[in-house]
Amino acid sequence: MVNIASRKSGMILYSFPLCAYCHRARLVLTEKGVSADVEYVDINEPCEDLIELNPYSTMPTMIDRDLVLFDSRIIMEYLDERFPHPPLHPLDPVARAQARMLIQRIDEDWYRLLDEIETSGEKKAGRAKKMLRESLIAAAPIFKAKPYFMSDDFSLVDCVLAPLLWRLPSLNIELPKQAGAIVSYADRIFARDSFRASLSDEESDLRDLAVSVRLSA
Repeated sequence: MVNIASRKSGMILYSFPLCAYCHRARLVLTEKGVSADVEYVDINEPCEDLIELNPYSTMPTMIDRDLVLFDSRIIMEYLDERFPHPPLHPLDPVARAQARMLIQRIDEDWYRLLDEIETSGEKKAGRAKKMLRESLIAAAPIFKAKPYFMSDDFSLVDCVLAPLLWRLPSLNIELPKQAGAIVSYADRIFARDSFRASLSDEESDLRDLAVSVRLSA
């Protein structure tokens, strides 16, 4: 491991300004009220510091003194354990495992489609948009059951979901009226001070004309 991490003091989160995976790590930081430097990186020209720290140049990348972490889920879990108040994971081992499985499913079912939309050609991206919209609509009753996603309390699961929902209008994905529970859920999350603080300037611009996920006619 190079010496650069040991030369840094405090905590630094390297982030792409429009990356949903980076956004969810930033949201955990703001929910925890953690004092950390967020350094935004040009996706096409990663800085030398980042290349030294992370040979994969993936985002987000976090350093906490001598510790270097690469994966967003690992970073979120680390922050929750390093700064235990307020807790964003259940304390019960069974409930904690269930929350981890929810995050895994969200990544596999919804973030995988988001990745396809953002990186694929028009035809494949269009198919992924349709699949993401239909999958969200099918899950609408789950959003209605609890104030937060399958929970009475805000959790890491919500930190994962919120950046994806924030991006729907910019992807031209509109939800029908029967998905109103998702809109209500999204509005609750987006109104949190921590969520607003987690946004990069570029992410704020994604929704500067909308205060909530728009419903289609």
